[in-house]
Amino acid sequence: MTQPPADELYGRHRAVLPDWLALYYDRPVEITHGEGRHVWDSEGNRYLDFFGGILTTMTAHALPEVTKAVSEQAGRIIHSSTLYLNRPMVELAERIAAVSGIPDARVFFTTSGTEANDTALLLATAYRASNQILAMRNSYHGRSFSTVSVTGNRGWSPTSLSPLQTLYVHGGVRSRGPYAGLTDERFIEACVADLEDLLGHTRAPAALIAEPIQGVGGFTAPPDGLYAAFRRVLDRHGILWISDEVQTGWGRTGEHFWGWQAHAENGPPDMLTFAKGIGNGMSIGGVVARAEIMNCLDANSISTFGGSPVTMAAGLANLSYVLEHDLQGNARRVGGLLIERLRAIGACVDSVREVRGRGLMIGVELVRPSTGEAAPETATAVLEAAREGGLLLGKGGGHNTSVLRIAPPLTLTVAEAEEGAAILEQALRGA
Repeated sequence: MTQPPADELYGRHRAVLPDWLALYYDRPVEITHGEGRHVWDSEGNRYLDFFGGILTTMTAHALPEVTKAVSEQAGRIIHSSTLYLNRPMVELAERIAAVSGIPDARVFFTTSGTEANDTALLLATAYRASNQILAMRNSYHGRSFSTVSVTGNRGWSPTSLSPLQTLYVHGGVRSRGPYAGLTDERFIEACVADLEDLLGHTRAPAALIAEPIQGVGGFTAPPDGLYAAFRRVLDRHGILWISDEVQTGWGRTGEHFWGWQAHAENGPPDMLTFAKGIGNGMSIGGVVARAEIMNCLDANSISTFGGSPVTMAAGLANLSYVLEHDLQGNARRVGGLLIERLRAIGACVDSVREVRGRGLMIGVELVRPSTGEAAPETATAVLEAAREGGLLLGKGGGHNTSVLRIAPPLTLTVAEAEEGAAILEQALRGA
């Protein structure tokens, strides 16, 4: 069956969907199918996918093990809600609790990372009887009323109204801001001192919510150990630590299965949130928390769609594949090669300020060479040129969207990494 042109679909999109629903590219792409690390659009163009539906097609497009599990479960029952026992949900919760690193863990499933973070904020504020939240500058935690209020990125926080009082802490961005020139050790000391000072001016907050690597913020990260140092301060005040692992979880960073493990000196977080990659495209999110925190709510609750049998079957199959095929190790090996290749390219391109990241979570920050200012127009031009060359990328960043975000499926091969780097090099040189 011939697909109608993407331009025609774009007109229909504009007529019925919100103006603020962002689309990439001057001529938006309709992706019709995918296989492995590649996708095709409605005009028959083939692309190497280095963004995976925003880090969500984590393993591969059309992974047979996941599509088989979804099909078989859909043939039995698609939906029942959490009002009934659900074997796939229990089985996936058992596996996630076991790999979470959180003792006496309980798992609650949602349908998105936004909802997962919203639930974690509900638990923290109820457990601590406080509506004050510590969050990181340049952060992103979702699109709901509570999560935009703890998002430290103006481009993704459309209102200042909030059910929470949010206080922003230094430390999420290593290479910009008042502490950028310090050594890693001094950087951590300065950020801890800032946190200590902040807590001297406020009532006791409920929790600190933090991404170990800031996703939408442009794949920025503090030195290893910052959140462990924060944890010593938080524990003295009884403040919880929520690790937002929506983008960093499941081995994507290569070095660790969870992002918090780079900051593990003083133990695991009290809660972690997850989503995106665990479903390999299916809608799964969730919270892992110590039992006393998860069980603190004093009212009934359910989830109509969280933990649905079909999505749980997908998550089980996908997690099994990730672990059995050591995709964390592949992210470390192939991602390390890709980062070094991109750094070599960046050293020869004046507009590249920094190539950063871990595993298959890589950011390329672009600037105007004459001033060093963020260059969102260059990022957009490179995004367009890469697409013309057959490569799909993402973008993000703090004060301005000037960072290319690279996060391919974790099964990426060395040959595909080299292919993508070559396309990106051409796009960067031509921008």
